[in-house]
Amino acid sequence: MNNTEQYIQQFYKSIEINDPLLLTIELIVDHLELEVMYWPHSSAIAIHGDRYIVFLNDNLSMQRQWQEFGHEMYHYFYDETNYDLLKETYATYGESKADYFAYHFCVPTFMLQEIEGVDVYDVVRLFNVEFNFAYRRLEMYHNKIIERSTIDGTLSKTW
Repeated sequence: MNNTEQYIQQFYKSIEINDPLLLTIELIVDHLELEVMYWPHSSAIAIHGDRYIVFLNDNLSMQRQWQEFGHEMYHYFYDETNYDLLKETYATYGESKADYFAYHFCVPTFMLQEIEGVDVYDVVRLFNVEFNFAYRRLEMYHNKIIERSTIDGTLSKTW
């Protein structure tokens, strides 16, 4: 696993989330003592005093809110950058890192590895994500399996 995958696994294990059914915004914010506010604007994260507030668009589906929550968690864990002040190229780079993190946060590798013969419909159902998000996450997962099997000459049975 790469650093992102390991970090997410350690985080989830530390708060005793080891099953896709436990992956909920409510459980995570309770553990982190974050506040979530639902509003009709773009999703974002802000700090007020010493408390973080995650703003999620209340017009989005629950799946999309979960995906955007995963994106905002990158900013919570890693980011102190104000992208509004940076040139567009750097802002885009930071946001793409947050998107990558969201795929792994919402559909953790260590949980995927436990599901034999996992397909896109399993990911949609178990991890409460949209079809396109699930499809892209499985592409990432399978590409990593192929890359690993090319390096060590084996094919993982998880595929």
